[in-house]
Amino acid sequence: MSQPPVVIGLSAVVVAVRDGEAMVLTVRPRDSASGEASPLSGLPFGPFDPAGHRTFELALRAFVTAQTRFELGYVEQLYTFGDRGRDAPLADMGEGEEGAGRVISIGYLALTPAAVETHAPDTAWSPWTRFFPWEDWRNGRPAAMEPIEDALRQWSAAAPPPHREGRLARARLAFALDGSPWNEERVLERYELLYGAGLAPEAGRDRGESSGERSDALKAALGEPMISDHRRILATALSRLRGKIKYRPVVFELMPETFTLSALQRAVEALTGVPLHKQNFRRALERSGLVEGIGRMDADTGGRPAELFRFRREILSARPVSGLSLPLLRE
Repeated sequence: MSQPPVVIGLSAVVVAVRDGEAMVLTVRPRDSASGEASPLSGLPFGPFDPAGHRTFELALRAFVTAQTRFELGYVEQLYTFGDRGRDAPLADMGEGEEGAGRVISIGYLALTPAAVETHAPDTAWSPWTRFFPWEDWRNGRPAAMEPIEDALRQWSAAAPPPHREGRLARARLAFALDGSPWNEERVLERYELLYGAGLAPEAGRDRGESSGERSDALKAALGEPMISDHRRILATALSRLRGKIKYRPVVFELMPETFTLSALQRAVEALTGVPLHKQNFRRALERSGLVEGIGRMDADTGGRPAELFRFRREILSARPVSGLSLPLLRE
């Protein structure tokens, strides 16, 4: 009995910051039969050809440029996604489906200092908040949290008695309910909880089930679904990036050559989704030695001219370098 083929795909989460918002490059793939673009967004993706591609990364760079007309800069491997049927409309592909190949996707995180318009068909820069509206706490507790909290409490209450408290405990920890602290790095954990609870739109689609009657507020709070498991890949990337900002200076891969400290703080806040204490952030930045003033002022700030700084990239080869301290602004 012949084994079904294993197909290796590559997916790219391409991130930029534009006008103080974290953006991700999305595509709408076209149906091979009808030629129509998908109604749902996805991430740039493509197959790996062992005969034609020397490395995964070179293949990734080539097909992202082909799909979006955008050339990648900083790239790092993110994770390997190999769940059975992860690429199919229904996530549970049966063992008896003859010829059904196993699709394994290797995700990559790519950072760029400018969200340059690609002018490629069916390609756009989309804010992360479109897919994860509950992740933006920059202006306090987001409105999306209330309908999500209600839905999670109903899901917990609907469980058999031995499992109710366990479900509620998971919801408390992930979504900062009942006074629990918010942890910005738990993006993937929160999305997977919503998926497991049957609340994420992809859950009903993948299980072939109706999502039932939902209020407009809950639909908006749950964010836009994406093709295949691309929202899970995106959540993995956001979790990785939010954590890595604290121990590696990766945020500077998203900044132009020169920048103001206010622009740097807005970029960090957009990526982490939390507000930072301005003075404490600048004190920590000064102690780190990661930036230095260039002796010029930026007159395009709309107010008082601000000093321009640059990232001291040369210190990466001189000594071990950590990331940025995130002193939160406490209300």
